[in-house]
Amino acid sequence: MTERPDATSSPPIPPGPPAQEPPRVVAEVADPPAAPTVTTHPLSFTGQAGEYFRIWILNLALTVVTLGLFLPWARVRQRQYFYGHTWLDGQNFEYTASPLALLRGYLIVGAFFLTYTLATNLQFQGWEIVAGVIGLLFVVLYPWLVMKSLRFLAVSTTHRGLRFRHHGRAGGAYTAYGLANIAAGVSGGLALPWAWFMQRRYQVENTAYGSARAKFRGDVGDFYVIGLTGLAVAIGGGLLLAVPVIGVLVGLGFLENFNVDGDVTTAGVIAGIAALYVALLALYGIAWQYVRAATLRYVLNRIEVGGVVRTAATFSPWRLVWIGVTNTVAQVLTLGLATPWAAIRRTRYIASGVQVRAIHSLDSFAADVTPDENALGEAATELLDINLGF
Repeated sequence: MTERPDATSSPPIPPGPPAQEPPRVVAEVADPPAAPTVTTHPLSFTGQAGEYFRIWILNLALTVVTLGLFLPWARVRQRQYFYGHTWLDGQNFEYTASPLALLRGYLIVGAFFLTYTLATNLQFQGWEIVAGVIGLLFVVLYPWLVMKSLRFLAVSTTHRGLRFRHHGRAGGAYTAYGLANIAAGVSGGLALPWAWFMQRRYQVENTAYGSARAKFRGDVGDFYVIGLTGLAVAIGGGLLLAVPVIGVLVGLGFLENFNVDGDVTTAGVIAGIAALYVALLALYGIAWQYVRAATLRYVLNRIEVGGVVRTAATFSPWRLVWIGVTNTVAQVLTLGLATPWAAIRRTRYIASGVQVRAIHSLDSFAADVTPDENALGEAATELLDINLGF
């Protein structure tokens, strides 16, 4: 008897060729891109105190003899000396401003300044209106004058034959130097670091070397850290000075015997308080010097130009404070004759701690069309002592 095949079972699989393994795909591993080569160019300053002293004393004498008319030429000669002795990658900087352009700006700003001074000192009829209008004009025009000063200073600076440029607009200037300063005032100083941040960002991000724009990589929080450090120095130092002095005066009973008759005890107390007041003023000056030095170092470490160049600063803010304090002492003791030495000393120290790191040759930057700028803002900055923060 033959068995029937099971219809549910699968038919046998005929033998075939041996299975072949799928071909292995060998991926081509590309070589990783080579890291860009970073070249560091240190900044250097070759000015000498004796050499600059001769320029400084001649500028001073000619400015006095000409009743101030030589001041624009003195300013240009001074800047040409400092720029010409500042070197980067084998090339020095140049200051190309025209003294005649500066003179026109000085005469316009000087006329307003002289009128304001005469009005407040002579107090002729209607002097309040004259002084008030000039003072109001200065307050309203202050941001615009800062913008004009930054533009003139940039277009007057060249390196490797390329001019710097500042693209700042009036709107940005009124925000950074108008609105920010008002906010700092009405907030009792709480918004002051924010104002510093806005002003440094306006200065840097509108600056260009040739056609390459600069970028500021800073953060407002770091400005608060700098400001709080300066405040801690002022308050902590003040307490360290005031507490022992007041303790001595109380311990000796000077404060209990204080009277307005002018005896020896009273004179001693007044002298002690006066000395303490001067010391506190000096301490405030040290704290402010620290804020400026720390801000300068921070900003220099946050500048990028054209995506291929960054600046770096390694100098110590406290060392710069020490140089500032000892410079001031030397200038006071020499009745100002040490001013050239102090300027050379400070500039040399800052330059020795600044580097430029680039992944492209500095020759690769292209020139830009640079329109002429009038010197009105620069003159206002000089004559009215507008502090640009650097």
